[in-house]
Amino acid sequence: MSLRLSSILKRLQPSGVILFARNVVSARQTHELLQASRRLVSTPMFLCVDMEGGVVDRLKKALEPAPAPASVFATGDRRLFRKHGRVIGEECRALGFNVDFAPISDLGFAASHSVLGSRVVSDNARDTVVYVREFLRGLKDAGLLGCGKHFPGLGEGRLDSHQYLPVIEKDWKRIWAEDLKPYRVLHKDFPFIMVAHAAYPAVTGELVPASLSKKWMTEILRKKIGYRGLILSDDLEMGGVLASAPIESAAIAFIRAGGDICLVCHKEEAVLRVYEALVQEAGRDANFAKLVQERAKRVVAFKNRRPQLRRRGSTPSTQKVQQLTRQIWEFSEQVRLEGLARQEQT
Repeated sequence: MSLRLSSILKRLQPSGVILFARNVVSARQTHELLQASRRLVSTPMFLCVDMEGGVVDRLKKALEPAPAPASVFATGDRRLFRKHGRVIGEECRALGFNVDFAPISDLGFAASHSVLGSRVVSDNARDTVVYVREFLRGLKDAGLLGCGKHFPGLGEGRLDSHQYLPVIEKDWKRIWAEDLKPYRVLHKDFPFIMVAHAAYPAVTGELVPASLSKKWMTEILRKKIGYRGLILSDDLEMGGVLASAPIESAAIAFIRAGGDICLVCHKEEAVLRVYEALVQEAGRDANFAKLVQERAKRVVAFKNRRPQLRRRGSTPSTQKVQQLTRQIWEFSEQVRLEGLARQEQT
């Protein structure tokens, strides 16, 4: 870990860190990096990764690649849906993570196929709920916290929110019945929900992303659906939100609208700019300072209820890495063969 990164962690005392493929060289190096990070922060940390399997697999350089959600769902076997979560959870836990920003809960409509592809499992909300529920159970079996994303749903989005702001022209009745069903049914099962950088003008009457919308986060997610976990922004460095506001303003708007934790995932200077903007706004506006205090209390209370955040596993041995690699490979083969068998039956 660089001295600059150590200094940032000591100064900011963040709720957590998130690693990407660029940060992961080997199982041992990843574990040591996460443990070094947590030693610099006084409260238990969220040690996070996006690990869905398939195209979103941050650990494939350290271990065997895991199968995509669509491939697992194609088997039609609920036991394998749960095993998918458990196998991924066990590799994450072994490398030192305690939070996986998965499973993706978007519906697989034709509009978003070129963007989401094999990350989604079905255009049917009921089928998506089945997979998401079982994957979450598998993560929990392995001691990992999961996350629903991307609320309220990117299934009808034709643009990639990493680059652009998707504008989803879908009426409230259909969104409630389809895209929101995983959140309505599973709101008690999601430790975290990540909010999308996409606009839904038929619902809000404006071209503001859900990640900056009080209507979506406070009125719908908190009050109407009854969600009590933590609300995360998607990465605030993404084009979908920066199309609406500079990153400093976006972070402030996210907190005002009902969010709990801002994700800033790439540039150190962006992390510092967001931190300074939030501190300055809290110093300028007493009402905003109160909001920040309330959200901080919610995060601390959440951490206090999660004993898995305090667990410190040992550095993975060569034997452990080999065991995990074999386990992932065997699961991938099981998924492939059962998928082929089901294809032949139909």
